[in-house]
Amino acid sequence: MFNGFLEDLVNNLKKLPGIGSKTAQRLALHLISIEKAEALNLSDSIKIAVQSYKNCSICNMLSETDPCRFCEDTTRISNVICVVENTQDAYLIENLHEFKGRYFVLNKLLSPLDGIGPDEINFPKLEKIINSGEIQEIILALNPSAEGESTINFMALQFEDKDIKITRLSTGLPFGGDIEYTSSLTLSNAFKRRYLVTE
Repeated sequence: MFNGFLEDLVNNLKKLPGIGSKTAQRLALHLISIEKAEALNLSDSIKIAVQSYKNCSICNMLSETDPCRFCEDTTRISNVICVVENTQDAYLIENLHEFKGRYFVLNKLLSPLDGIGPDEINFPKLEKIINSGEIQEIILALNPSAEGESTINFMALQFEDKDIKITRLSTGLPFGGDIEYTSSLTLSNAFKRRYLVTE
């Protein structure tokens, strides 16, 4: 339908999560039809944000600062760590105002078929934190999917000889679901009713 620069814009917009062909076309046409200053301001905001955010050297969370604000906060409980897949999941949990411990962001979940092993999910860095001896509970707040279950089982096996409580979110979260699209109430209840991964 489109060609040239507009086609490139549409194709790039389609790479965003939840954006299909029709939405990408509508957004592209909107962007080229609004005031140029407004569109370029959006472009500058994207560029600045992309260039400014990096992974926290402690927990891997995307942040403008290193360490991130969560790792720098001395009022947070230091012996409980919540393991999440991505930065967005950490913020969703933080918005519940239920958790006051530390976070660790994997960035990916185990998926051997896709070539994603322990190194790709930053497991060595997490293992170093756990081996420090300070952690008393690991909360595995991962999506209840095949990859999430594989990652939970792997971590439970790796840390089973430690004197650490390993919990996961309640299965009020549907298998195959996504934390991102879970209501605050469901996520809050799942967080409160977490249970031990191994007995």
